Amino acid sequence: MDVTSLPFLLAVASLVLGLLAAAIFVYVVVPRRRRAKAKAATPPTTPKAEPQSPPPEPEAPAPAARKEKVKQHSLFVIFAHPDATTDERLAEWLRGKEATYDPVKKIYLISGKQPSNPVTIANAFPPGEMPDLLRGETHEPIRGVSLLVKPPLHKRRNQQMYVYVELAKELHETFSGDLLDVDREPATETTYTQIIG
Repeated sequence: MDVTSLPFLLAVASLVLGLLAAAIFVYVVVPRRRRAKAKAATPPTTPKAEPQSPPPEPEAPAPAARKEKVKQHSLFVIFAHPDATTDERLAEWLRGKEATYDPVKKIYLISGKQPSNPVTIANAFPPGEMPDLLRGETHEPIRGVSLLVKPPLHKRRNQQMYVYVELAKELHETFSGDLLDVDREPATETTYTQIIG
């Protein structure tokens, strides 16, 4: 056996062992991770509850379950008669609420009770960008706005939700438009209750 064949044989052996270790890893560890992710994604079920037919529930609790998964509340105010004067009135309304304009996202932010979670005012129609009305920037008349806010992590911190609902109601009254929920249906007291929690 010559001197160069021993390192070559060692290299081949280590390559084979490395491939074998990778195959074992893929065979054993990867399916466990997939099962763990699948188990986390599926809701836990109780086997005793499935055979029994559950009593019919009213449809009202269904949105409450949805509320827990909401990452952001959305309400839309669609203006009845959008024109240049509507934009001027909207600019005055934003000034009165001490809104700040974000030139990067082209939206307005209203601090409300929790400045760390401001209420966002954006254009209700794509692309969702608004001109800087506070500086007199003009655009085609804004036909409506969307109000967005993240729900609080804790129920006791929902003061911002009250501010959010009041802002939406005020915009609705000021501009005589339609106040719509996330499904583009007219907002009701039930909608506000779900938002406030």
